[in-house]
Amino acid sequence: MIHQFFAGVVLAAAAALPSPNPTLPLTYIEAPKAVLRLETATTPQQQERGLMSRTNLWPRTGMLFVFSKDAPISFWMKDTLIPLDMVFVGSDLRVRKVFARVPIVPPGMPDRKIPLETARAKYVIELPSGEATRDGIVPGVQLRIVQPPRC
Repeated sequence: MIHQFFAGVVLAAAAALPSPNPTLPLTYIEAPKAVLRLETATTPQQQERGLMSRTNLWPRTGMLFVFSKDAPISFWMKDTLIPLDMVFVGSDLRVRKVFARVPIVPPGMPDRKIPLETARAKYVIELPSGEATRDGIVPGVQLRIVQPPRC
């Protein structure tokens, strides 16, 4: 499965569509009602950065966190300036759980962290608040890795 995933990861030109951070690899994931354009975070440094310190995102763009195996993952929000949906996805690309509208975490908060409930996942997708529902992403639905649209 991991080979199939990385076959779908593409390095896209920054000029194709404005991106929150065009220096990271991009992945396109097909949801029931949309194709989502996601930055891919596979290293601890990329995962630590996440969507922190951003005040907005382009519609249907976000961050895809990739872990080595399908396992329980406990997430912490840190310095998050926009409300997010957080989608936990198994190694079979089926949605396990959706945390809708994760609260904003201002930089002044003690320890700047909010613990979230643990869920089993290999991939975690962060999207702007409301995008998961709008795009038909609910537990049980299967997402697909797709090639980027040709310009």
